[in-house]
Formats: sequence, structure tokens, C-alpha cells
Amino acid sequence: MRRSARLLTQEPLAGVPVRRGVARWWGAIPAAVAIALLGARAWIATPPLERLAAAASEPADPPGTTAYAGSILVARGGPVIIGFQSDLDARLGFAGEDLRGRGLVKRRILVRHGATAIRFAGPPGARLVWSPVGRRGDPEYVPASSLSSEPPARAVFDAPGTARLDGAIALGLLVTAVATLCALARRRLAAVPRSTWLAIAVVFVAGALVRWIDLGGAGQTWDEDVNWAAGRNYVTNVLGLDFAERSWQWNDEHPPIMKLLDGIGAQLADGFGPARALSAVWIALGCALLVPIGARLFRLRVGVLAAAIATLLPPLVGHGQIVGHESPTVLWWSLGLVLALGVHDYLSPDDRVALATLRVRLTWVGVAIGIAVASRFINGLLGLVCAVIVVVQAPPRWRRDTVVWGATVMPLAAVATLYAVWPRLWRHPLAALAAALHKLDGVHGTEPFLGTVTNHPPAYYFAVYLFATLPIGVLGLAILGVVRLGLTRGRSALVAACWFAIPLGVAASPVRQDGVRYVLPSVLALAMIAAAGADQLAVWLRVRHAAPALVAVAVYLGATLVRVHPYYLDYFGEQVGGAGAVAARGSFETAWWGEGLDRAVDYVNQRAAPGARVHRRCIEPGHLAWFREDLWPPMTDVATEAAWIVDYAPAGHRCPVPPDARLVFAVTTEGCVLARVYQRP
Repeated sequence: MRRSARLLTQEPLAGVPVRRGVARWWGAIPAAVAIALLGARAWIATPPLERLAAAASEPADPPGTTAYAGSILVARGGPVIIGFQSDLDARLGFAGEDLRGRGLVKRRILVRHGATAIRFAGPPGARLVWSPVGRRGDPEYVPASSLSSEPPARAVFDAPGTARLDGAIALGLLVTAVATLCALARRRLAAVPRSTWLAIAVVFVAGALVRWIDLGGAGQTWDEDVNWAAGRNYVTNVLGLDFAERSWQWNDEHPPIMKLLDGIGAQLADGFGPARALSAVWIALGCALLVPIGARLFRLRVGVLAAAIATLLPPLVGHGQIVGHESPTVLWWSLGLVLALGVHDYLSPDDRVALATLRVRLTWVGVAIGIAVASRFINGLLGLVCAVIVVVQAPPRWRRDTVVWGATVMPLAAVATLYAVWPRLWRHPLAALAAALHKLDGVHGTEPFLGTVTNHPPAYYFAVYLFATLPIGVLGLAILGVVRLGLTRGRSALVAACWFAIPLGVAASPVRQDGVRYVLPSVLALAMIAAAGADQLAVWLRVRHAAPALVAVAVYLGATLVRVHPYYLDYFGEQVGGAGAVAARGSFETAWWGEGLDRAVDYVNQRAAPGARVHRRCIEPGHLAWFREDLWPPMTDVATEAAWIVDYAPAGHRCPVPPDARLVFAVTTEGCVLARVYQRP
């Protein structure tokens, strides 16, 4: 009997017996826990403005405002963007500057590190916002821990830049939600073999540990600050039950789920570490779920091999170490496929009960799709893959009902979920969606592609990048897997083909850019196809156990990771000559997101004389250059006036380096220069 046929068994579902008394009341437990956590937060937490002291009104204060005064801690000196958000007129005094107005008011001010006096007069509901050094984009709410009621000379701050109570409570709410979903699915989960659970656990732990090693080794990357700051604001809004439309405008061109997830970590530190650690968890779990997917499509050995390959692929490791949309995207795609593959499991012999079960399961698939779209719009392509799966996996007697109810229930559930989790849509859903999509229509910056420089690469852009960024050993196994699937032409082959091809549909959108970032689901599919190829090779070699293949995969990909550490985002396969060769030929984009810039800036910070003149116009993204605070006031835009010049991504642009400048430091990976530092006499 073929494996795909065995997946459609109608046997009764084995599992934990359900006690009716417990089942009647357990649904109230999550609500009670959530209410308790939110109540504890409202009782314990101090609103930021209440950390300041009440101040006497001044004639220049807008009418109807309450004045506060005290100190704010600037942890890193340099250009700080500070201001306020207020529906009515407000006034802010900071570092000798006076800001007035309503709405979102902010200003860039050069400030030395340490406690600085601050005075704010605002109406009820107004809040302070800022972007400290190294964080740009939409501002973040000033946390209470960065404020003090005392003047600067006496101010004391506890864990400044953090909101640890909010982080702990948000994490508690997330754990409660996950536990509730697991309780709902307890009978299905109990039916999963122990061997599958063990493999999932091992891959998950290994995947998280691989990404936690030297978590910030590549330095800050371009969009992390935007995602981090918006996520912190969103978590604060949820915990404060603030669902006003203005409170959800931050980074509103992207849906909120990714930012809510990583925003939990953003509360715990004045930096990206905890949020990056959570990002590693999401992508490691997404890779681990390839175990049951492979077991359903082929056999357990294929699932384990696919999960191991995906866990150790450099692009998936690199994107699992940054605060971005890619990590939860991997998780939602894997989860959606798992749910879709199980829609027809263990249906009751009673047609009415079976039909009701089918509707419920299709609804949950739709919810997973909605959550995926609420992390990134292009994840709507997951719906097409899930539709293919539920139709081709349906037994003949249930195919018509699957098509009818799948076409009805899944889209409705997805749309309802997106609407429910994104408060910005609640009042004007169509207008808000149109505004978000309009922001994504902007022209992308130029990048090299196959020897040309373009901002609109051809439709085969992503396919070429998938070929170039797959390690050659995995590429060979994937080719073998394609041959195997082509020969079998079964349901598993069709699912794998759709899983790989449908995400490439993003090429029809304006976001053909940044390598494999937007097609990581296709990378997962390639890992599964490569595992199928490895399984076929094992059959030909008469190898019964998966251990030799696992060891070979771990050694090969582990050596690859060590070789390119920590710049996994700039990995290119042996078949294209590695990062140095593609940079020299202008074949692909390197140093594309700020990785490696931190080391170049640190070199200048450690060696530049006090008040030295630095040229930073050859750095893009410039906000990642965390120079010493004394280097900001004398900074120059003229290279011939500078003592130090930092040139980032030299393969992609020409920096006007004077002839008397001497190269003193370079950041490289596999022969590719990420950043250069020049010193002038």
C-alpha cells in the first residue's frame, strides 16, 4: 500500500479520554489567566509620565495640559530623535530645545550620554516618543524605566530602556494562548508517534542553539530597529488595552503578528538580543515541523533529513538571527502545511459527524493562513498551497465537500483572523489595507544582478537566487529528489512541486529584491526535496537507517556554517564561487543589510582621536553607524576634510576615497569585502 493511501485512514482517533466535567469548564481557564495577567499589569505598572514629578504650569504651556518634569536617561550619546504623540497641543522641553504642536511631533537633537533634564506639558493620553542612537523609522514609546522624577544630578534609573514587567506578562499571554491551542488539539497531538515527537524536539533544540551561538555576531541589520520599535509599541498597546487607530500606525505597511511576537523580547532589553532569541525559536520550530510533514508525504526518515537540512542551511540560520518577518513566515508555512495534511485524518464513519469535523479542520487551516498573512502579506500564497493539499489528499467520497467547504470556510476564516488581530483595520478595513499596500509600491533601490545593476530584476530573479544560495551538496540531493518525484508522480510529488513553485509567485509583485528573503517557503520545499533525494540514494545504497545520512548532512552543513560564520546572509554556494566571486562579478547582492558594519565602526571608535572628523556618506544604512558621541558634531560630508572614512558595501557603489587615504581595516567573508576603513594623515 502506498504511503499516501495510508494517510487517509478512517480509524478512530486514539488519544486521551475527555472528562465531561473538565471539558465543560476548561475553556474558562485561559480567559481567567489572561484577565489576571492584564489586571496585575494595570495594578503594578507605573505609566511613564507618572515617573516624572508634577511641575508648575508656565505661560507658554498649551491650555488644558498637565506639566511634568524630571530626567531622561540617554544611554548612547549622539543624534537622538525625541518628541511626543498627542491629539491636542502639547509642549516638550529637552536639551535646550522647545517642541510644540499636536499629532506626532519630533526633532533630531545631538545629546551626550547620561541623564538629561526633560519637561513635558500635555493633555490626557499624550505620550513621549523617541528613537535613540542606532534606531530610526517610526519612534518608540519612552519606557518608564528611562525616566526619573529627580533632576539629572540625582536621577537614578532601574534597567533603563526596558519594560521587563510588560515583557513577562506578554510572554505569559503567549504561553497561555499556545497552551490553549494545544489543549484544543490534545487528542490529535496524543496520536502523534513518540518517535516523531522525539525527532521534532531534537531538531528544534538543535536549531535554536545553532542560532543562539554568537546571536549578534553579524551586527545590527537594516530593518531590525523598525520591527523592534513597532513591536515594542504594539505589545504596550495590547497590555494597556489601547486599540485606538493612532496607536497602531507604526510600521503600518506591514501586518502586526511578527512585531507582536518579537515585541515581547523588545520589552526585555534595550537592544535586540531577546527579540533575536525569540526569532531563532520561531524559525527553529518551523524547521522542526518538517519532520511530520516529511513523514506524511514520504516517510519519517525523509522528514528528519529535511528538518536537519533546513535547520542548517545558511540563509535560514541568518534570517533566524534577526528581528524580521522571515522567521515567523517559516513557522506559519510549516504549521499551515501540517494542518492541511491532517484535514482528513480519522474521520468518523457517521457522515454528519465527519462533515462537521471537516468544516472545523478547514476553519483552523484558514486561521493559520490568516495568521500567516497577518505576519506578511505575501503569505497569502500559503492559502493556494493548502488548497492544493486538502483537495488532492481528500478521499473520493469527501472530495466534493472538501472543495465546496474549503473554498468557503478557509478564505472566510483567514480574512476574519486578519481583521481580528490587526486593530488598525477595525474601523476602516479597506482604507487601511489600501494605505498599507500603497506604501509597498515604492521603487526599490538598485542592486547588482547577473552583471547588471537594476531596481527591477526579471521574473526569474528568485529562482536564480535559490540556485545560487543552496550549498552544492544539498543542490545535488535536490536534483536527485526532483528525478525521484518525476518518476513517481504521486500526490507527494504534486504537493512538493506546489510547495516549491507557488511561493515564487511573489515575483509577480513589486518585491523582487533582497535574495531569498521573500521565498523562504521555497527553501523549505527544497530541503524536503533534497531529503527525498537522500532517501532515494540510501535505497540505492541499501542503507536502512537514517543515521549515516544525518551525520553526513550535519558535518557538511556544519562545516559550511563555520566557514561563513557569522555572515550567513552573504552565503553563496560553491557552484557560483562563493561570496567573493559573485561580488567581484557583480552577479548578486552582498553586504545588503548592514551586516559587518559594526566592526568597521568599532575600529574607528577605538582609534579615532577625540573630536576627529569622520566621513559617513559611504554608509548605507547610515543609522547603523553607532559612532562615539564626540565624533558626531565634527562629522563631515566632504571626504577630503575627514580623518576617517568608512566605506560600506564597496562592491555595490564607489566611494570618493581621496588618494592620500590609507586602508587600515576591512571586514570580509569568503573573499567578499563588506566594509572598509580608511585613515587620512
